[in-house]
Parts: sequence; structure tokens; C-alpha cells
Amino acid sequence: MSDVTYSSYLDLEKILSAQHPASDAHDELLFIVIHQASELWLKLCLHELEGARDQIAQDHLRPAFKMLSRVAMAQRQLISSWDVLATMTPSDYSKIRPHLGNSSGFQSAQYRLMEFIMGGRDPNMITMHEATQDVAADLRAELDKPSLYDASLVLLKERGFAIPDEVLDRDRTGPHERSEAVEQAWARIYAAPEEHWELYELAEKLVDLEYHFQRWRFGHLKTVERIIGFKRGTGGTAGVAYLESVLSKGFFPELLSVRTVL
Repeated sequence: MSDVTYSSYLDLEKILSAQHPASDAHDELLFIVIHQASELWLKLCLHELEGARDQIAQDHLRPAFKMLSRVAMAQRQLISSWDVLATMTPSDYSKIRPHLGNSSGFQSAQYRLMEFIMGGRDPNMITMHEATQDVAADLRAELDKPSLYDASLVLLKERGFAIPDEVLDRDRTGPHERSEAVEQAWARIYAAPEEHWELYELAEKLVDLEYHFQRWRFGHLKTVERIIGFKRGTGGTAGVAYLESVLSKGFFPELLSVRTVL
């Protein structure tokens, strides 16, 4: 192992040679690096979320808490990346956009997989990935698994809370819909945190995830709005209009609604 260097261990030659600007625009390197770095952070988030889901399913909450906290910290890095990208002006971007073709961040398979794991599921979103069979297969496979929230609700049931079977046996290919019974279970936990401390902390870790995910979405919206205004996005997406629409789509509805009834 003595021949291992910093560069070889991190495979820096491959990473640092993976930027291929299609124009002579100064800001294109910024555009590429921000998106490549974001994909690396998403890779870490997926690794931690999958691990956390497995730990929750086994009722091992302490290691799950560490993983979920790490995702929240990684999400902060993703959020901060918009601040760097926002240094690009409309004039700067106009020199790059003609070279992007039909590519769009909307096509990020890792972002879609993260949405699916957290419970924001829409099978129609797989359509744009069908050209890459392995990616489409991974997304379809995820729809067959319980989401992170599904695994948490199963745990609540196992811990003695009245989670209805119709909630646990729902069609997993779609998003979880708010359940009054689930809200009441979380209300019991929040009303007596000392008695249910692990589940109380699990709830707060999930709220952290959604909070940071929505902050990331909002940062994306405002950055796009700042750079291209209300033009349609590359790849034919609706741009700001689409980004505004997803802000209303959460993941853990009862963890927000329970705050109103406490």
C-alpha cells in the first residue's frame, strides 16, 4: 500500500479531467463543476439514506440518526452551491445555453432516486430515464421498496402505535397521503418526548431532511429565476413554473400537520 498517493486514492486524474466545456465561455467551467459536485453530494446522500432506512427497519435508531444527520449536513452543501452558481449573470449563461442541447438537471437520476427514497414518488418520472436501462431499472426497483417514511411508520406500529394496515399496505409507487391516525401517533410521541425519546428524535431527523430538501428546491427556483427569468428550461422543462409547483410537494405530511394540533 506504500505506493498509494493522495491523487491515486481519490482518482483525481479522472475527476479533474472530467470537465469538457463545449464553448469558450469563462463561466462554463463553473457551471460544470457545480453540477458535478452536486452529483457527488447526491451520491453520498443516497448511500446514507439507504443505510438509514435499513437501520430503521431493524429498529437500530442510533446509527440511523448519525446517517440522517450526515444527509442534512450534505444537503447544506447542496444548498450553498446555488449561492456560487448565482454569481453567473444572464449574459454569462446566454453564452453557455446554446451548447447544452436537451440536457437538463431535471434528468438527474440521483436526484429522482433521492425523491423516491424519501417518498416523493411518481412512476411517470421514470419515463425520461428509459433510454438508460440500468437507471430506469434502479428507479423502478426503488418503487418496490418501502420509502424512508414507510419504514418509520412500520417501526411505529412495531413499537405499539395504532398505524392502520391500509397505510402500511398502500401502493408504494405513489406518495404517502396524510392519515389522521398517523398524525395522532406522532402527536402522542411529541406530547411525551421523554417517554418516546428515540421516536421523537427520529421525527425531528425526518423534519430536518424535508426542511433542507425544500430549502434546496427553493434555492434552485430562485437561482433559475435570477439567471433565466421565466423562460422555459433546457430540455423543454417549464423552468420556474415547474420548480414552484414542486415546493408544495412534501414527504412526511403528518410531521408538519402535527405541529398544528399540539
